[in-house]
Amino acid sequence: MTKENPYLAIIDYGCGNVKSILNISKAVGCNAVITDQPDEILNASGIIFPGVGSFDNGITKIKHAGLDKVLESAVFEKNIFFLGICLGMQLLFNSSEEGQEKGLGWIEGEVKKFNQKDLKDLKVPHMGWNKIMKVKDSKLLNGLDQESRFYFVHSFFCSCDDDENVIAKTRYANNFHSIVNKNNIFGMQFHPEKSHKFGKIIFQNIKNIITENVK
Repeated sequence: MTKENPYLAIIDYGCGNVKSILNISKAVGCNAVITDQPDEILNASGIIFPGVGSFDNGITKIKHAGLDKVLESAVFEKNIFFLGICLGMQLLFNSSEEGQEKGLGWIEGEVKKFNQKDLKDLKVPHMGWNKIMKVKDSKLLNGLDQESRFYFVHSFFCSCDDDENVIAKTRYANNFHSIVNKNNIFGMQFHPEKSHKFGKIIFQNIKNIITENVK
């Protein structure tokens, strides 16, 4: 990590939209690299942990590559800014109703399946544009208001044990936790890299956060 050249490490473990994240990072003038290399991860100013697919497959790939230990060192020893996106957010939790494997356990809670009785005529997966309802201030959401809309695609949702870890909620039948935070760890259920102007605001905020962190 250097003051002269802060950069984002976009984790490549075979389960994420890494190129889309790279493109939007560059669009806001943020240095970024797609990587699975420990030295690049540990020397980054910020880490993006994307994810698409099933819980068990995602956690298995991370552990098989030995990236779980590298990421733990980056987050807990070096205190590097960390953002998990979609499945990348869900893997931060203890467990999921989708699978049998244990999650990383960095944020206390469980990933749950939408209840069809609550959904009534709504479909699963929750797919398309939806709003977030901010319940807590965060630098990550600077410049966004209650009308900001983001692109979602998921069949499971995160439920934090501690409300202090919830930054924003989204309504789909019931309110679920769509942005979470614990210290330097953040998670977003939606895809900011696919959310056009609102997603760009978030990535601009990420750029500002990691730049401030190395001053």
